Amino acid sequence: MASALSEGNALAFLKPIDRAMPDYQKLQDNVVALVAQNDLASSIEVLKDEGDDKRRRVELDWFLELRSHEIHGPYERRRKVVKCRLERDKKKWKIVALEPVDFFASPSPA
Repeated sequence: MASALSEGNALAFLKPIDRAMPDYQKLQDNVVALVAQNDLASSIEVLKDEGDDKRRRVELDWFLELRSHEIHGPYERRRKVVKCRLERDKKKWKIVALEPVDFFASPSPA
């Protein structure tokens, strides 16, 4: 997912996320706008990974660097612990909860 953001690929970012997840539409809107309006560099470090072969809880130290496509647009660095809950659906893992969703919002115009 971090690579997808760095590549500007909102669809790849959203692919592992369950569409029934709370705030999915808000996350989708945020990510699509973020990718459309900014060049991004994104990286994660796993802080916590616990659970079993059906359910997992992970905490990610997520670093995000945004550079606006606008000539004098904002440049911003963000770093936050992002919490995810995953569930196995047959052979694939799906993210069924992710917070904070607002971490992936595009910066407000100055």
